Parts: sequence; C-alpha cells; structure tokens
Amino acid sequence: MTAFTATVATIEDDAPEFRAPPTRTRLARRIRDDAEAIGVVEEIAAKLAEGAAARDRERILPYEEMELISDAGLLAITVPKAYGGAGVRAGTVARVIATLSGADGSIGQIPQNHFFMLEALRLEGTEEQKRFFYARVLAGERLGNALSETGTKTAHDHATRLTRDGARYRLNGRKFYSTGVLFAHWVAVVANDDNNDSAIAFVPRETNGITITDDWSGFGQRVTGSGTTLLENVEVHPFSILSFKALFDRPTSMGPFAQIMHAAVEQGIAEAALADTVHFVRTSARPWRDAGVDRASDDPYTVAAAGELKIRVDASSALLDRAGHLVDRAAAQPSIETVAAASVAVAEAKIASTDAALLVSSKLIELGGSSATLAKHDLDRHWRNARTHTVHDPIRWKYRAVGDYWLNGVNPPRHGAI
Repeated sequence: MTAFTATVATIEDDAPEFRAPPTRTRLARRIRDDAEAIGVVEEIAAKLAEGAAARDRERILPYEEMELISDAGLLAITVPKAYGGAGVRAGTVARVIATLSGADGSIGQIPQNHFFMLEALRLEGTEEQKRFFYARVLAGERLGNALSETGTKTAHDHATRLTRDGARYRLNGRKFYSTGVLFAHWVAVVANDDNNDSAIAFVPRETNGITITDDWSGFGQRVTGSGTTLLENVEVHPFSILSFKALFDRPTSMGPFAQIMHAAVEQGIAEAALADTVHFVRTSARPWRDAGVDRASDDPYTVAAAGELKIRVDASSALLDRAGHLVDRAAAQPSIETVAAASVAVAEAKIASTDAALLVSSKLIELGGSSATLAKHDLDRHWRNARTHTVHDPIRWKYRAVGDYWLNGVNPPRHGAI
C-alpha cells in the first residue's frame, strides 16, 4: 500500500484503496503571484483570439486551447500558497477570466466551474483531499462541471443520486449544461446523498459508467462543451466526496466567488465587443450621408455612442474590481455581514457587466452598418455569447437583492447564484 492509500484508509477503515488515474504528464508552468497571472493570461489571450471567430463559426471545440491554458499554469492560480500555488486574489481571478473571455467568450467560461470546485475544496475539503487534488491541478489537470439538470423544478434542483454501496458509493443521473466537461480530467458531480443532502463527487473522466455527449446546441457559447453527462452506476470512492450543502449552511465566500466569475465573463465580452466596434468603425464603416463627413468615426452621433459605450464598459470594470476586494474580505473574514456585502457588490457588478455586454455587442452591429453583419466577420458572436451566458442567472433578481439590501437592510440568500 502506498503512503497515499494508507492515508486514505485512516479516513474510513473499511474503504478500499483509492486508485487515481495517472497524473497529466505535460509540464505546467508554476505561477507564483497575481502580477505573473495577469502577464501570462495576456500572452495566452493573444493566441486564443486568433482563432476565436473560426472556432465559433465552425464549432471547433478548443481541446488544444485548453491544453495551452493548462500548460501556462492559469488553472492553478487559486491553489493556496501553502500548497504550492499562487493563491491569487478574487479580483485577479475575475481579470483572468475577463481576459480569456475577451479573446474567446466560450473559452472564458470554461475555467469558471474549475475554479468554483477548487473553492469548494478550499472551504470543505480535508487536508488529504487538498493535498491530492491541488497537486493534480498544479500539474495542469482540469475539473469539469456536472451540476445543473433539466427536468427538475429549478435549474438548481438535483435528481442525481449518490447512494452508499458497501464501502463505496454509486452515482446515477443525467446532467446538462456540463460546461467544460468534454475537456476535463475530473468530473465534479453535484448529487443528493442518502440523507438528501447535496454533495460533490470528484470522479476521473474515464470512469466506467460516465457518458459525455456533445449535444450543446445553444446559439452562443458554442464551444464551451456544455452538453449532457450521463451517470450510470458510477463507482465513487469516499475520498472523492465532500459536502456541497455545507458550503452554504454557514456564511462563506462561495456564492460571491462563483458569481464574480460570471460577471467577469460578461466583462470580457463587453471589452472585446468595444474593441471590435472601434476597429470596425475606423476601418470599414461608412458615415451616414447627412453627417457631411468623410469618415464614420467623425459622424457626431457615432462619436457620442462610442463615448457612451466606453463609459459603460469602464464603469462595469470598476464595479468588478470593487467586488473583488469585498470577496477577498469575505474569504478572509467570513461572517453574515461580510458575505452579504460581497454578494451585493458582485450582484451590482454582474448587473453592470450584463448590461454592458448586451449593449455594446448590439451597438457594434448598429454602428458598423450592414457590412458588420457579414458572416466572414462573425461579429455577431459577441452578442450571441453574451445573450446566452447572461441567462445563466437572471439579473432581475439581482436588482431585487441589491434594492432590498440597501433599502431595507435585508441580506441576500446564500447560494451559488447571488
């Protein structure tokens, strides 16, 4: 018995050995701090942006691109310093995701679930679980998401079951919106256990009984790999399980941390759409005949619209930065008050980034004119990506949460969507 399996045996004496799949063999960079993370993601984003339009048009799944991100060490930036990671701030995570989303909206969404599950591990994992899974992530391995389902009362209800079977457990169910699971080494499955409490099971991607179908047909976020995960009597070792319910039974940074990453996806899309607006108006758009100018960029109404878009995007970015500081405070000093303040700040950022992404991506086509609609430019991908991603959680409920907090002193609920 290896030293690792001996450690596992102390967790549950009658449990069989935990046999993990081979570690990813490609060498991953070890990022050390926030500044390095930002520098690395800017380099990677430039490479990702080159093929973004073609991937969207032809629905080319980004297997190679996800390997590039793993090799760069970007997926390990939230691993705490005590375990060999960079332990970056929440605002840095948000900026990394925004930068990836600016290069390719679909790719920018994929790490969100990976970091979400790593935060769950930080908050609820045992020391043995942290040492094992952090090491795998530092090697460049990716965690996929099998959380949401169709056919339940809400998108956050779970019919998938995790049942005891002697010394092991079994997973049975069907998941949809499994973002990133096609590219994952581990599938993080949320299911209800025998006590009807929600739990997370980290299962190797190639485990018998897991079938992943590439059937995502959304008109946006086309290459996120958000299809179906079928779980048929999948064997799970006790070592791979932690409580999902406990993440929200007490005040933790889990909810606002999850949501700031969603806000960052919209921020990145808004920034990319703004950059494309500026470029297209300068190089390809024509002025309206009544403007009496030679260039579209001198049309007074176009100039005014560009000013409005820039203000919206910058304001959204500032709210995202502010939210990051409050999420960090909630993580360092979790309490009812700090978690509520972080959740509200993130909700404000999410509202602003959603509005900015939808507005700018639509104005891009309007200001660009008829030629901006041509398929060869694929400029509509920004609006399609934003519109698809923004329905993940409705901002109409965020307006209510923000208003109730500031007007009536009512804290928002604790869950992963606020």
